[in-house]
Amino acid sequence: MAIRTTSDAVSAIIRVKTGASLTPFIEAANALVTELCAEVTTYNDARLELIERWLSAHFYAIYDPRRESDKAGVVSKKIQSRVDLGFDVTHYGQMAMRLDTNGELAALNEQIKNGSRYVPASVSWLGTERT
Repeated sequence: MAIRTTSDAVSAIIRVKTGASLTPFIEAANALVTELCAEVTTYNDARLELIERWLSAHFYAIYDPRRESDKAGVVSKKIQSRVDLGFDVTHYGQMAMRLDTNGELAALNEQIKNGSRYVPASVSWLGTERT
């Protein structure tokens, strides 16, 4: 599974703490994009890189939430965060879903939010055949 995006590309859309490694976030995004988007869609490499870039930023933003507001007098800080498991918890995850126009990430997002997972049905016969 070839990594499509780079730390520089991700850093161009999200402010990253000095010295922070984006590798774990890029690897997580790459695994999902490869499984959900590359295997079942006809996206070109440029589109897959964009989805992976924004999804990497989403995972980093979960790790290091963005500031929503600051205040100097009587110090205050408010971050953009809410307890949620979906891609729509950050602007970056929302953008990744928009770039995935076939809806694979949105479908996974709905499965996560609804607590359901796709499990293919199968039937196995353990008996013997009568003749």
